[in-house]
Amino acid sequence: MRKNKSILITGCSSGIGYHVAHGLKARGYQVIASCRKPEDVKRLQQEGLDCVLLDLDDTESIGQGLQECLKICDGHLDALFNNGAFGLPGAVEDLSRDAIRAQFETNLFGWLELTNLVLPIMREAGAGRIIQNSSVLGFVSLPYRGAYVASKFALEGLTDTLRLELSDTDIKVVLIEPGPIESRFRQNAERAFHRFINTEKSAHQSRYEAMEQRLQKKGHATAFTLPADAVLEKVIDALESARPKIRYYVTFPTYLFGYLKRILSSRLIDHLMLKVSGDGKR
Repeated sequence: MRKNKSILITGCSSGIGYHVAHGLKARGYQVIASCRKPEDVKRLQQEGLDCVLLDLDDTESIGQGLQECLKICDGHLDALFNNGAFGLPGAVEDLSRDAIRAQFETNLFGWLELTNLVLPIMREAGAGRIIQNSSVLGFVSLPYRGAYVASKFALEGLTDTLRLELSDTDIKVVLIEPGPIESRFRQNAERAFHRFINTEKSAHQSRYEAMEQRLQKKGHATAFTLPADAVLEKVIDALESARPKIRYYVTFPTYLFGYLKRILSSRLIDHLMLKVSGDGKR
């Protein structure tokens, strides 16, 4: 894609969205960032970004946010980077219907709704890029991440299907699959955990105590954590390559688990993921 093309990015208050928005603006793109809180919108505007209010949990907000975006870019939107998401830790047996619904509302349903509003604009223009920020947990599972894993597995399946359905157009659909990236992901996950998980009545109470210590840990939670600029590099390639990759791995764990997933049995993958998570049998 040429520089000065327009792109809408969701989830820009911090982390990946924030750095990608600033990085693409510096590269010459017309960036329309979005956040779900008015104070974050104001802060990013003060930093020189075009930013609109867009809450992925709210249909009306999605529609209004897109309309504001289209005013800024004169109705010509070249790319969409779906990024806004959060993680909800907790054992599967402790997830209520409301909990899993909240995870999917933000991480999948809002993305689908926004994408389906953007696609007619791209069809009319004859081209476009839809970039979905997935995760290493979009193709492997970890214990106590069931809600997040389910949302990302679903996102990957929906995105693969969309790519096939758009194969006769010049609208390219791309998945970014990060591993550990510097962000506020753990802080947001801890808030979601306390909102939805009843630890006192859980058979996993002792595991939760250790998990909360990890969520509250300062600095990097795991080895091989990369700055958000690592994702920016992949987004740039996804935007500017004439034939972008279907999937872009980010961080060593993503490359490693992507390779191991292809060569190991499911039983061995289970054993490995239990070891990685610290929940293997001793």
